[in-house]
Amino acid sequence: MKTKITILGGGSWGTALAKLLSENNNDVTVWIRDDKQCKELSELRINKKYLPNVVIPSDIIFTSDINEGVKDAQIILIVVPTQMIRNVLKQINVENKNDKIFINASKGIEIGTLNRVSEIVAQETINCTYAVLTGPSHAEEVGLSMPTAITIACDNKEIGEFIQDIFMSSYFRVYTNDDIIGAELGGALKNIIALGAGISDGIGYGDNAKAALMNRGIVEIARLGAALGADKHTFSGLSGIGDLIVTCTSKHSRNYNAGYLIGQGYSKEDATKKIGMVVEGISTTYAAYNLAKNLNIEMPIVNAMYDVLENNADVKYTVHMLMEREKKDEKL
Repeated sequence: MKTKITILGGGSWGTALAKLLSENNNDVTVWIRDDKQCKELSELRINKKYLPNVVIPSDIIFTSDINEGVKDAQIILIVVPTQMIRNVLKQINVENKNDKIFINASKGIEIGTLNRVSEIVAQETINCTYAVLTGPSHAEEVGLSMPTAITIACDNKEIGEFIQDIFMSSYFRVYTNDDIIGAELGGALKNIIALGAGISDGIGYGDNAKAALMNRGIVEIARLGAALGADKHTFSGLSGIGDLIVTCTSKHSRNYNAGYLIGQGYSKEDATKKIGMVVEGISTTYAAYNLAKNLNIEMPIVNAMYDVLENNADVKYTVHMLMEREKKDEKL
């Protein structure tokens, strides 16, 4: 029996996941806010703006009516930018968001509330089960059926395994995990480090600097995660180090590419405009900075990134100050 799945968001990741789920014999509907884009995708079966090299299966339905799209769905898959999620969920009528399985495939923290997506969904829905799909997974590669391994984190083992079965394919391997907090934080905060990796390359630093940034970055992520109740082992898995590696090193990474432009002298606004998509690492830097401050957690890389983005701090001087911090033991 087919599972009815509605995807909220028709960008590159939403398109790639829609193709995967359709190939796995699910009944897939994609909600897109823009009427023009919705019509174009329905007719052309190509996402020219976000994923031009991928042919969209003919059985996927596109709609710009969110309540029509989710009405009979068993699973609602969230693939809109994190800062938009609450507003999108508010558009769904109460009767259409009861007793659903919500899966989040976006990565970030809400700026104003400092809520993770699991907290947003809990506040905006009724009697729903939540899971997060995360890990090293560029849409450009998944869309072309390249081998990928990700994590589905859910605190309900039976539903987690049900979701695992829905997504598993010959090129898309899914592991289960019960640590929602760790999976969410790993996926969100690695974008900050990827911005930093791009900046490092953009100003001409070498592999030593980037390796140090990535390694100490995951230490900071795990430190904040532990304070919020996450399992530290999650950060050595696909949603931690795995996602960090791919986002800090790949030509497909919008966060790395935005950071590279900033390192070349672009403002964060101009870099985002040039990328042409939401750069989650920028908003997540602000959220993580405030979250760490509230919890009194030491996150020097996040603080440095905040200073660069918010105060236009000189990048080379900021790096110098990071290097000149008081000496310490690596395990601390």
